[in-house]
Amino acid sequence: MFNFMQAKILRGMRKLIIKTFLHEPRGKTMLIEILQSAENNNVVDIDTQAMMEGALMVSEMQVRDIMLPSSEITSITLTDDVKHIHQTMARSGHSRFPVFDETGENVLGILLAKDLLASELIDGKNKIRGMLRVPVFVPESKKLNILLREFKANRNHLAVVVDEYGKVSGLVSIEDVLEQIVGDIDDEHDYEDEENIRQHGKERFTVKSRTSIDEFVDYFKIDILQDDYETIGGFVTKLLGHVPEKGEEVRYGELTFKVMRADQRRSHLLRIIREKVQQKPDEAEKK
Repeated sequence: MFNFMQAKILRGMRKLIIKTFLHEPRGKTMLIEILQSAENNNVVDIDTQAMMEGALMVSEMQVRDIMLPSSEITSITLTDDVKHIHQTMARSGHSRFPVFDETGENVLGILLAKDLLASELIDGKNKIRGMLRVPVFVPESKKLNILLREFKANRNHLAVVVDEYGKVSGLVSIEDVLEQIVGDIDDEHDYEDEENIRQHGKERFTVKSRTSIDEFVDYFKIDILQDDYETIGGFVTKLLGHVPEKGEEVRYGELTFKVMRADQRRSHLLRIIREKVQQKPDEAEKK
């Protein structure tokens, strides 16, 4: 026998099917509205809907949006002694490491912790060069959905990111891409929960939306007009004029805010890029 909840789900499914086939989605916005309708009618749960929307957003995001900047890479140099390499691996907790040449600019390969350990167990020798896996290089502009497809096809987990001049600018892992779909995949090596603002490179930052306006203003040394909000997430919502959606961008002065994670009610994580303004705000208003 059908109970009330089953009947409600069937009605929701019927409405979703009718809406889907009578009004074919003409863009991602309409498709997201259909997914939201499905969640509202209990056809899918909120986590499933969030993953579907995340999968759609991945096709619009580029590697530069999520990569780990070169300044934060835990790397190994070909000439490092084995003791130092072991200490580096132990401190980082990672399993894959880019190995640079003596200049520290060129990646020669990727060293897996398990390869180093297995080699020591076999013959007690440490020939690092012979253990290196062939590195995968990707441009900053590569779309994440294409990168994920390549990761799966080639069974790679890590790629070296290069800029337009071929210089190493960061790293990106399959976990980084998957997090855009399923949300945070936290482990004991992620940055501490109480750290609200984290710097990536010289002028790139990750900021939790719950960060207070006072903390944000003190960190970035800028003026923000106090209003009916207490957090930087509230400030971004005010700038946009609506609840932020994942992938949206808005600029305020020399700061560009990009919403990296969000749900139907609010944003959770922001990426900020600071660029020097060429002219003063009051001069721009006179034009």
